[in-house]
Amino acid sequence: MSFLRLLLALACCWSTLAAAYEITDETGTRVRFDAAPARIVSLLPSLTETVCALGACARLVGVDRFSNWPPEVRQLPQLGGGVDPNIEAVVRTRPDLVLVSHSGRVAERLRGLGLKVVVLEPKNHADVRRVLGTVGRLLDLPESAPAGVWQRIARGLDEVAATLPANARRARVYIEVSRGPYAASEGSFIGETLARLGVANVVPASLGPFPKLNPEYVVRADPDLIMLANRTMQAEIDYPGWRAMRAVREQRICLFSLDDAEIVVRPGPRMDQAARVMADCLKQRAP
Repeated sequence: MSFLRLLLALACCWSTLAAAYEITDETGTRVRFDAAPARIVSLLPSLTETVCALGACARLVGVDRFSNWPPEVRQLPQLGGGVDPNIEAVVRTRPDLVLVSHSGRVAERLRGLGLKVVVLEPKNHADVRRVLGTVGRLLDLPESAPAGVWQRIARGLDEVAATLPANARRARVYIEVSRGPYAASEGSFIGETLARLGVANVVPASLGPFPKLNPEYVVRADPDLIMLANRTMQAEIDYPGWRAMRAVREQRICLFSLDDAEIVVRPGPRMDQAARVMADCLKQRAP
């Protein structure tokens, strides 16, 4: 081989190596990419929103049945739920990358079929920032892209907090995320958003992020204001003893619309919008 041919061969190999990169997901699995994925399936709404927030909606070729934001993803093939996806339908999309949550054994099944799978699931504010960075690397974007999205979220949270009047900041809040009642505690990403607003949550982090409570617990906590972000859209206060609470007697209750409830319960790029939803409730209903 001539010297010139050797240089060309080395340049080709170096170019290939430089293009390849590796990502370690939340299970510790390393996934290698020879090029940025151009065909992506997302099986978690918050990950779908993250891909789109980073300007890569056009790379999505399929989503889970609950992914509905931004509106253009509603035109994509729905591939089942995050826990129970239609595996055959996922394979038919010929994805370069499948984004999944920790739920079930979906990742193992998809990897067994030869697909590149990355497990990510944001559960708090720090996770949202970290997942933005990981997805940015997956998409082979400059670090400034996820950093810019996070700065927009953080700035939005601060701007919303600055609009709250003093009486709203003094309110003690209970947030129900599902009938049960299941609550969002101080340790949840929703609780962290409340804290960024400077508002107290009556459910402590020690109970877990989203604990199922005895209805009596909420009666004893006696919140000043109740937020209902459950997808059932039920406003009836039919838990034992709740009608005696001051917040119920004085109608200091916010029943979020389905769209607003989805914004509130998704840890992702719209957390600043979630803060606005909660702040509007506080302004209208806080004593």
